[in-house]
Amino acid sequence: MSKGLLLRAKKMANSNVRIFKNLINEDTPLLGVEPSAILSFRDEYPKIVDKMNIEAAKNISKNTFMIEEFLAQEVKKGKINSGVFSKEQKQILLHGHCHQKSLGNIEDTILLLSLPEQHHVSLIPSGCCGMAGSFGYEKEHFEISQKVGESVLFPAVNKATKDTIVVASGTSCRHQILDATHKKVVHPIELLWSLLNKSA
Repeated sequence: MSKGLLLRAKKMANSNVRIFKNLINEDTPLLGVEPSAILSFRDEYPKIVDKMNIEAAKNISKNTFMIEEFLAQEVKKGKINSGVFSKEQKQILLHGHCHQKSLGNIEDTILLLSLPEQHHVSLIPSGCCGMAGSFGYEKEHFEISQKVGESVLFPAVNKATKDTIVVASGTSCRHQILDATHKKVVHPIELLWSLLNKSA
């Protein structure tokens, strides 16, 4: 869709709705780890599918969540607590994905990353990382892509201590930060998985 290939996107959306329409409901939600991909089910799909698939797309939409959103709900219900994680002290620097900030909820990610005891999460006050899908990989856009990242994001990451863990949900965000700062970036769920107390 970001490249204007709307007919192809519509075809894929219709296909995905047909695949998931009898599987996804309130008891079996659709979860995803990549914001721009999973949030398309929630935002764009009901608007671009064929008329006969609209109701099914709407049902999928209301039962679609980023994995951070779903897990944050489980935390609020008391089904997940800090006891399942190690008690290591961690400094975490979080960059929010554009789709997540506009269609999701970055506070859910902050809640999850703050759940383990002795975790200190700082949200970088950044806008877009500059990559924007494949935009930053294109030769004619590379310079502006870097300028966007250099405005807030890259300096914040470069100022972080070597022990600070840099976290971002978006694949393109992680690549952009790694390429520009040479600092490893992990998905929130990768970090939480690594901190699970396996003996709990």
